[in-house]
Amino acid sequence: MINKFDNSNNIPSSPTQAELEFLELLLKPEDVAYPWNPADEQSEAYFDELEQQFAMQDVLEEELHTRSQSFYAKLDGLWAQVTNCADYKCNTKVSIFDSLCETLHSTFAAGVPTGWLNEIARKATEVTAMQQSISEQLVQCVQTVLPAWETDDIEVFARPYAYAMRSSDKPNLTSVMNKIKNRDWATLSEIEQAKVSVAIAYYALRQLDKLETEA
Repeated sequence: MINKFDNSNNIPSSPTQAELEFLELLLKPEDVAYPWNPADEQSEAYFDELEQQFAMQDVLEEELHTRSQSFYAKLDGLWAQVTNCADYKCNTKVSIFDSLCETLHSTFAAGVPTGWLNEIARKATEVTAMQQSISEQLVQCVQTVLPAWETDDIEVFARPYAYAMRSSDKPNLTSVMNKIKNRDWATLSEIEQAKVSVAIAYYALRQLDKLETEA
């Protein structure tokens, strides 16, 4: 007679994670194992230590919360300062532009259209923040009102003014403006308009130096 054995019933099952953790607790030394008997004298010291740890954890969490609130408050303050600084610079730039427009209007509005002066003032305010030569700044100011003109052609009229700004000389703007005095702007040739525009741009750049120094 042949005996048949069912080996599947003889294979021990793998212990569960809970069983492994329970076994680990049992094998730990008594001084670190969980006190299973609450009536034991050592149990009270164990639970006191746990309470102190929990209390310390609460203190640390409360302190972390307080410090984090203070940290974020400081960040908000710094961000507000940056925003105010940016607004100040923007407002200052607008104020300088307005002052320049007012100066150009009071000086040249009798012979030059207001829109023409505004465009030169706007471009002059922009180019002063760029790392460019005086000649390049003058050319760009004129090209904003005479876009069809080539750079080289405008530089011919801009060169004396650029030299004057570098040497602190003062060109005679009165003579330039006298040539268009009592004349309608629309009747001027493009060359005459270009000469006057360069003179106005030169005057605008010098005024900007004064306004930015005062600001």
